[in-house]
Amino acid sequence: MGNYPTGVTVVTAVTGDGEPVGLTVNSFTSVSMDPMLISWSIDKNVSTHDVFAKGDRFAVHVLAHDQGDTCMLFATKGTDRFSQITWKTSAENNPVIEGYSGLLECRVYKTVDAGDHTMLIGEVVHADNNETEPLLYHQRTFGQIPESFYNK
Repeated sequence: MGNYPTGVTVVTAVTGDGEPVGLTVNSFTSVSMDPMLISWSIDKNVSTHDVFAKGDRFAVHVLAHDQGDTCMLFATKGTDRFSQITWKTSAENNPVIEGYSGLLECRVYKTVDAGDHTMLIGEVVHADNNETEPLLYHQRTFGQIPESFYNK
């Protein structure tokens, strides 16, 4: 799977106590346009698994090309991630990280047991596009689509 290039997302939510949580996810995909559904998967051994799997909402941030540090921060265990970034709570009660390329705020539509992961399917209730280049990941390297690609 390391040879498959992907976009990079950070998914966030709040605990029952209102504390923000989040993690880096590259298993993000579109599912349906009507209703607008997306999905992503979380390892059952991740410390925040139950927050996401039993919660009712989450936010998917498509990271911007200059957010490699944010990607790595949310992929690192044992650190207070939210103290190191600028974020706010949205009207949907999701932690929203500043600087994203795109944002999809979702209500949980369905969870699916998928081996050692849980797949979360979310219905998009709010979307935003900052029209910045997204962060790409391939073979442990970050990148972006070359500007020359768009000028053809």
